[in-house]
Amino acid sequence: MQSWLFLFGAIAAEVIGTTALKATHGFTRLAPSVVVVAAYALAFYLLSRTMQTIPMSISYAVWSGVGIVLITLIGYVVYHQSLDLPALVGLGLILAGVLVIHLFSKSVAH
Repeated sequence: MQSWLFLFGAIAAEVIGTTALKATHGFTRLAPSVVVVAAYALAFYLLSRTMQTIPMSISYAVWSGVGIVLITLIGYVVYHQSLDLPALVGLGLILAGVLVIHLFSKSVAH
C-alpha cells in the first residue's frame, strides 16, 4: 500500500510541475521555474521509491497514464483548451488501461 501512496504522490508532483511549466515562460520567471524543478525532483524521487516494490513497467504506465489524464483535464479547465471526441476516447482508453493494470494484473503488488 505504501508503494501506491508513493506512486500517487509522484503523479501529483509531476502534475504540479507540468502545470507550473507553462507559467515559467521558457524558464524566464524564477518562482514557477523553482516550482517545476522541485516538483519534478520530488516526482522522480517518489517514483524511484515506488519502483522498489512495483515493477518499473507498471509504475511508469500508471504514472504516465494518470498524469496525462490529469494534465489534460487541467488544460481543459484552467487554460480552456478544447477536447474533441477522439481526444476524449483516447483519454478513456488510457484510464481503462490503468484500471486493467491495477485491478487485474498479477504483476502488481497490492
